Amino acid sequence: MPTAHPPAPPPAPFTDDAWMDVLSAMDRTYADLLGHQEQLERQNTELEGMRAFLTAILGSVSDVLIVVSRAGRVEQASASLAARSGLSPGALEGTDLTALIDSADHPALTAALSRARDARRPVALEAGLMTPDGPSPLELSVAPRLDDRGRAAGYVLTGRPVGELRRAYAELSASHDALKAAQAQLVRNEKLAALGRLLAGVAHELNNPISFVYANAHALERYAGKFETYFQHVQDGASREDLVALRHSLRLDREVANLRQAIEGARDGAERVRDIVEDLRRLSSDGSGERVVFDLVETARVAANWVLRGMKQPVTLAFAGAATLPAFGRPGHVQQIVMNLVQNAIDAMEGQPGAAVTLTARAEGDRATLTVADNGPGVPPDLAATIFDPFFTTKPVGRGTGLGLSISHKIAEEHGGRLTLAEAQEGATFRLDLPGGPI
Repeated sequence: MPTAHPPAPPPAPFTDDAWMDVLSAMDRTYADLLGHQEQLERQNTELEGMRAFLTAILGSVSDVLIVVSRAGRVEQASASLAARSGLSPGALEGTDLTALIDSADHPALTAALSRARDARRPVALEAGLMTPDGPSPLELSVAPRLDDRGRAAGYVLTGRPVGELRRAYAELSASHDALKAAQAQLVRNEKLAALGRLLAGVAHELNNPISFVYANAHALERYAGKFETYFQHVQDGASREDLVALRHSLRLDREVANLRQAIEGARDGAERVRDIVEDLRRLSSDGSGERVVFDLVETARVAANWVLRGMKQPVTLAFAGAATLPAFGRPGHVQQIVMNLVQNAIDAMEGQPGAAVTLTARAEGDRATLTVADNGPGVPPDLAATIFDPFFTTKPVGRGTGLGLSISHKIAEEHGGRLTLAEAQEGATFRLDLPGGPI
């Protein structure tokens, strides 16, 4: 007969404090779960952003980019690789790297992967990428891809096609005689282009003085016709009264005064043409002629006023600084510099209301300086280093060749001076520095 056990004591009653502990633990656990969920969501958002960023890079790079595993399987690749290999991006993933490379280059590729893994640094090689048209040479860089513990987890290969460049070089080198002929033709074309720009610039420079001479020639022709009419009546024996009346009707007294002005204007225009031709010739010469002491202010005033004679738009011309300033050099050549600077300033302000050019002369030690400043758009910083290059111009075709500043720069150097672009808060300011001298 089994031994009877005493009955188990009844369980202790579940108090309110115990229930509160359970509920508090459940609240903490739920709060922790919510925190973990928010953290996972943030990490998932960052992961999606990184994935989109990586996808955008792989889709936009022009060079070939391949990410492979340690076993040599393609994990990710750029869209450029798919375009060149003829395979879809989906078909590339999981493909053995050697299937994308010409079999003749497999030993070099294997050796490069080993060196990159062992040395923990990029290794360069050249290998042929298999394309529908055959192997296309790539200049590859193989870099190890390391994990958190610094071990090689795979490789990153970047490549730049060199086949097109080599084919072009081979075509150019196929015939040495053809290459020499092409080079000679390029030189001739460049000379013809430079000559065309030079002729366009000469036409632009000569237009004003030739037009001035032409207008005065027409005036002289009109005056000659009036005098011929008058003297014909004299030869025909016209009476004094008739001659006086004819002289009054032809306004010969006024035309005699105009005749002198027309002759002087024609001579000034012809001399201006002569100076322009001489200054253009100086572009390829070392400069010659006698140097004298002259007044830089008066020379600049004459040059600037001459330019303004042919301007259609209103431009305010102002002079500041010294009333007279001695300089040593060739005044005709310095006048050409000032005319070029003023002309360029006016061209830059074409159509601008309130256009103004200010010439300022100063003595600085034994040097004479002249600045030509305008209130136009100024010179962009990216063009400041090239404005003195021959044939550089920002003007439309047919309105300049870029010779003006180049000639002016050369003239200033021949005088032992400098022509520079000075810093300005508004517009453009050019500074001409010349040797000074007593007047």
